[in-house]
Amino acid sequence: MDKIIEQNKNKFNEFLKTKVSRESTVKQYLAWMSKIQNWFIEKKIVKDDFNIWVDVYEITKIEDYLNDEKKSGWKATNKPIKNWMSSPWNAWVAFNENNEITIEEMDDIDLEKFDINSFNESVFESGLIFSEKLISRFVSSLLTKPFVLLTGLSGSGKTKIAQSFVKWICEDESQYRIIPVGADWTNREPLLGYPNGLNSNEYITPDSGALNLIIEASKIENANKPYFLILDEMNLSHVERYFADFLSVMESDDKINLYSGAARKDIDGIEIPKEIFWSKNLFIIGTVNIDETTYMFSPKVLDRANTIEFRVDESNIKSFFDLPSKIDLFVVESKGATMAKNFLEISLDNSIDKDDEYTVVFVKFFNELKRVGAEFGYRTAVEMLLLIKKLNTVSSISKNESIDIAVMQKLLPKLHGSRSKISKVLDALILLCLKDGQIFSIAKSDEVILENINYPIAFEKLVRMYENALDNGFTSYAEA
Repeated sequence: MDKIIEQNKNKFNEFLKTKVSRESTVKQYLAWMSKIQNWFIEKKIVKDDFNIWVDVYEITKIEDYLNDEKKSGWKATNKPIKNWMSSPWNAWVAFNENNEITIEEMDDIDLEKFDINSFNESVFESGLIFSEKLISRFVSSLLTKPFVLLTGLSGSGKTKIAQSFVKWICEDESQYRIIPVGADWTNREPLLGYPNGLNSNEYITPDSGALNLIIEASKIENANKPYFLILDEMNLSHVERYFADFLSVMESDDKINLYSGAARKDIDGIEIPKEIFWSKNLFIIGTVNIDETTYMFSPKVLDRANTIEFRVDESNIKSFFDLPSKIDLFVVESKGATMAKNFLEISLDNSIDKDDEYTVVFVKFFNELKRVGAEFGYRTAVEMLLLIKKLNTVSSISKNESIDIAVMQKLLPKLHGSRSKISKVLDALILLCLKDGQIFSIAKSDEVILENINYPIAFEKLVRMYENALDNGFTSYAEA
């Protein structure tokens, strides 16, 4: 019996591949077969011992029931789940009748809309502790640009939030790699490999699996599936040394040359293309720790990323000790996989809207940052507006909150300098974060009430930077 079931599953899987272009839809169809079987049993259409993979002779009888006595119930069941039962069943009927028929809903099925609340719930169930705003910032940053940096306190959850999201939205582990960056990464080989100098037909792919993942992401059949590279402790080595190719093609839409000459294969006999490109469904997340063993990012890197700072305050740590829990990421696995296509669609929408309020605020920040050579260009301006749009797409957020997040993630990361150079600029930037008419003194920063702060995230960061400048004679966005 088991052998027959397995054979029929495999044959049906091959049949679906000829009818459905998306591999994810094929997997979903196969997964729903058992639910269809249970519905038939529950409605007394078949006997309790019915097995959908074996009792093929029942199909005509079942079809008659669905078109007659059970018609209304079958339609009512399928409508709220967008034909996720009728489509696989129609495919199963077609498969068994061995007819080349067209099933309209098979390839055009409306998959779920991306819902960040669903991810929030999964994160909570896993035992992780992140605020909804932080999750919104992380997801919106990915949707804005496929390169996000997570910086802050070691052990504050940078890798975990990245890991939980990729597990949640991916169908399986083939769609992501978590790669620890080594201090000895001095060129691109740990990510892209190299042509074998002793064998003109061979290409050595890196053990990290990064190149294989990039190649898989670029395949036409995987265009509707997101792929993720998580580079853990990205600044243990100079980023520009091993990541320069990616930084270049990120903006130019050019290709990365791997080798020239005759075609080469890896040790498994799989042909490696001569060049690769950064496909629209590939996302790179880097985690960053700041200590004496790490390197600072250059403006070139920071300008191309959204940088999110992770901090743990008193309320966060108290909440954890009040309700300590063991993290279990198994509960998030593939729960958002049916939303992946819509997630990619949102990420590809690069249209921006004009808003005079944003123009006035960002021009003020531009003028103050210019005084220390940290002004921003057109790319940053566009990406701030895109970030604001994505924030409003995935969550409900006010204009001031949007501006606050954009300033924190896109304008402040490049800010650094000595006390003498930067203190006056920090003063001015802090005043921009306050309501009109407010005055500020670093000695009395704790006395500023929340109601008088327009941009609390940026304000709190700027105050810390100011205090660091006073204490150490120098300050920067990155903190140990």
